[in-house]
Amino acid sequence: MNCIIVDDEPLAREAIELLVKDIPYLSLTGSFNNATSAARFMEEQTADLIFLDIQMPGITGIEFARKIAKRTLIIFTTAYSEYALDSYEVDAIDYLIKPVESERFRKATDKALSYHSLLLQEEKENIEPAADDYFFVKSDRKYFKVNFEDILFVEGLKDYVILQLEEQRIITRMNLKAMYELLPKSLFLRVNKSYVVNTARIEAFDNNDIFIKTHEIAIGNSYRDSFFEEFVTRKKRK
Repeated sequence: MNCIIVDDEPLAREAIELLVKDIPYLSLTGSFNNATSAARFMEEQTADLIFLDIQMPGITGIEFARKIAKRTLIIFTTAYSEYALDSYEVDAIDYLIKPVESERFRKATDKALSYHSLLLQEEKENIEPAADDYFFVKSDRKYFKVNFEDILFVEGLKDYVILQLEEQRIITRMNLKAMYELLPKSLFLRVNKSYVVNTARIEAFDNNDIFIKTHEIAIGNSYRDSFFEEFVTRKKRK
C-alpha cells in the first residue's frame, strides 16, 4: 500500500517514517507538515493510507479527512485521546496515541491491509475479464460489454470511475488506479490524478490540455513528461 504522513511535528513524522520502514507491505510516497501540502500532492498522486495528525495549524486532521475519498484509509496519530470519538465520524481505520509503539502500529496497519484487500476484491467483482479487446463492466446491477477502442477516457470520481464512450457514460464502483491496471497500456495513458485517456481518440493537444471530442482534459504537472514521451513515441511507431 502507498502511504503518506501528515503531521506538523518533524520528530513525529520521523518516528512514523521509521515505523513504516519496518512494515514490508507499506511504501512511503510522501511526508507533509500540513494538510494543504498533502491535498496538493493528492491532486496528482494516489495514497492508499494516510497517517494523519489531528491537531495542526490551518486545516485540522478531522477537516482534511472529511474531504478524502473513502477508499483512502486513515490512521490518526495524535497526542490527544479526546479526539477519538471524532475519528469514528470519518470512518478512520484506527486511532494511535503518540508516542506510538511498534506492536500497536503493526496491529493498526494490519487492519488497514485487511480492509484494503476487501476493497480491492469488491472492485474486481465489478469487472468481468473477457477478451483482449473488451471487458464487461458492472453498472446499475447489469454488466455492460465495453470495447476498449470505444472508450474516450476514464474519469475517477472519489470511489467511482466513469467510462466515457461516444454516446454513453458507464459508472462503476472502482478506483481509477485499479481500472488503469486493467486497460491495455498500448492504448491508454494516465494524464492526471483523475483521468486516463485513450490515445487513439486524442484529436488535439497542447502543453497543458488534451482535446477529445468536446472534452478538454488537463495534463497534470507530474504526468506531463511521461505523456509527451509515451504519446510521441507511439505516434512515431505508427
